[in-house]
Amino acid sequence: MNATLRDGDAWEGIWSTDPAITAAVHLPIFEKHLDPGLPLVDVDCGNGARTVFLAGRFRPCVGIDRSAGALEHARTVVGEGSGGRAAPDFRQLDITDPGAIRRLHEELGDANAYLRGVLQRSEPHHRPRVAESVAALVGDLGRAFVVEAAQTARDALSRGAEAADASQLPGPLDSPGLSDLPHLAHPSGPSGESLADLTALFDAAGLRVCASGSLPLSTTEFEPDGSRLELPANWLVVGRPR
Repeated sequence: MNATLRDGDAWEGIWSTDPAITAAVHLPIFEKHLDPGLPLVDVDCGNGARTVFLAGRFRPCVGIDRSAGALEHARTVVGEGSGGRAAPDFRQLDITDPGAIRRLHEELGDANAYLRGVLQRSEPHHRPRVAESVAALVGDLGRAFVVEAAQTARDALSRGAEAADASQLPGPLDSPGLSDLPHLAHPSGPSGESLADLTALFDAAGLRVCASGSLPLSTTEFEPDGSRLELPANWLVVGRPR
């Protein structure tokens, strides 16, 4: 699912959580801001489980990822338009390629979009391109739900890595799952995204914040006491002014 990571095929890891504790938590927050009649694009869909969950509410639902391995897994395990269910469509597309995303918009029309941790896993110079792609996807009528680890997330990562404090985090972390967070984990990297940073990024792409807030972001990792590792996170719903 890590379409914008330096390792584009590292799609199984800290973010591959059960949609019952991720998308299901987010759905009541964002669905009231989205037109349910529009398609939904699940960005960096990874193993496809989250996309299938979202396909139960939004049709059509398209999962996109840069990783061919992720999409092969998704198509094999999840299926694609089979079994009489609302199975999603999967496409190999890179969210950092606005041209490719504009072509998807030409096919789908205005769409809603779901992004969880996509910007945090992106190289800093790619983030404006991600925002540009989101603007292309939503067009005039769509909305995008964006959730990103907050600036205090490194403290939670320290506990997960059993480090005394955030300054002792290796880069990347030794844990296979935690190494999915190269930018958060590295001592010289950014510590997370503030709501102001996210707002400015999408504002530059012509999008405005319709709603925002904070909530824990569940991961596949666990803290030393056995509880699930949750990262402080910020969320926003963005779209064009109406």
